[in-house]
Amino acid sequence: MFWKNFNFSLTDKAPDKAARLGDAEKGLVIFDTVEEAIKAEKIIKAAGYTCKLVAPPPRLRKGCDLALEINLMEQGAMEKALQGKVIYNGIHPLNGVAELLNAVKVTNYDEYVMVKAGNMKLVFAKKGGLIVNTSGGGCPDIPYLNIMLVGQKLSEAPRPREMAHTLCGLMLDRAFEVALNIWEGGMEHAADRGNRSR
Repeated sequence: MFWKNFNFSLTDKAPDKAARLGDAEKGLVIFDTVEEAIKAEKIIKAAGYTCKLVAPPPRLRKGCDLALEINLMEQGAMEKALQGKVIYNGIHPLNGVAELLNAVKVTNYDEYVMVKAGNMKLVFAKKGGLIVNTSGGGCPDIPYLNIMLVGQKLSEAPRPREMAHTLCGLMLDRAFEVALNIWEGGMEHAADRGNRSR
């Protein structure tokens, strides 16, 4: 049997999810005070998410020697959990994700414009600004966001970040933001951007 070579016992604990994360998946919530950091940890854990208090690197310190290490894939949900309860300065990726979020590419087609942010894409019609497709990512909130956005006009659609719970959702929001800016600025802005990355 396949399980004969595995050694385990019922008392073995699974490794902490935060301990298994690579740096590309980790982010730090930065605070002004230790009290806010400790309060945030309690709120995040009570909401069912994994986090831990750590010392932030000097480049991110804002007056507090504590930061909260989180899984960036859950950033949207954590922001919602902390909203109105804790004051924090921002959430900063440890590695890689900042570049991913800033990688935006606009592609013009005959009747449509596709905006790609990270691994998420949003396509809208040049006439009317109707969102015709969203795609990419593998996060659990993406099918829901697709249902909420497709068929809506850019100017009337809800912001993905208001509904998102994952990094994919935040990247879709970035694509939405750029698409909305293009739409509101006129289609000549899309032509200016062509197939370039921002």
